Amino acid sequence: MNSLNKLTAGLLGLTLVLLAGTARADQLADIKARGTLVCGVLANFEPFGYQDPASRDIVGYDVDYCKGVAKALGVKPVLQVVSMEARVPELLQGRIDVLAAVLGYSPARAGQLDFTHQYYVARQVLAVKSGGPFKVRDDLNGKRVSTIKGSSNIAIMGQVMPSVQLVSYDDAPSAFLAMVQGKANGFVVSEPIMHRFAAKLGTNVHVEALSPPVGLEHWGLGIKKGEPALLNAVNNALDGMEKSGESQQIFDKWLGAKTIYQMHRDFKTGPVQG
Repeated sequence: MNSLNKLTAGLLGLTLVLLAGTARADQLADIKARGTLVCGVLANFEPFGYQDPASRDIVGYDVDYCKGVAKALGVKPVLQVVSMEARVPELLQGRIDVLAAVLGYSPARAGQLDFTHQYYVARQVLAVKSGGPFKVRDDLNGKRVSTIKGSSNIAIMGQVMPSVQLVSYDDAPSAFLAMVQGKANGFVVSEPIMHRFAAKLGTNVHVEALSPPVGLEHWGLGIKKGEPALLNAVNNALDGMEKSGESQQIFDKWLGAKTIYQMHRDFKTGPVQG
């Protein structure tokens, strides 16, 4: 009888563990039950996620996507600030539901988490002073190009333009200034960063990006693996934002013609591309 009781207790315990595992697996149901979507966002990466100096609120391109997805799910958005280094661990440890923090697709990251449909495509470009001899990207073959030490653009340039003479600097402002001062013929950088630096120069020096870009980085929202219902719901929300025109409105608000970035949206929401 004692053995039977132990067996019964063991089976009951196993059943409870399995039920608990099933409950934890349905993250979408948990989100809807509590009425909030916790989004991991950056607070120091303008214009995608940063603290507005006037309101002190966290705002930006990524933040608006978090709010759009939460609205589509019928819940309220909750912003959880994460660092660039800790953003993926925060998601994997279950402290946030969705990661909206300039998350570029890579096979390594795709092994850790699930990517939603892409909502932004970051162009990596060669910036040069306007009015100079360089008109297209390949005009810089064999020339000096500044970059940031440890940047992923170093590997990209090695594949796309191996004859370029790369000159690495400790930070982005130093690399940008080297191009402006003529110490380098160009600067390889993400397009929004180029526009932000150019705006700070004023009207004395004009900077432009050469075509075509040296590379493209496709961004998706990050979802913890094993949550197919949540992944499908977020993808449907992103597709709905594209169809309604909300995605275009968000782009225009933060990166469009009336901003310092003066960028044109040449991509659509869809399955993320590697």
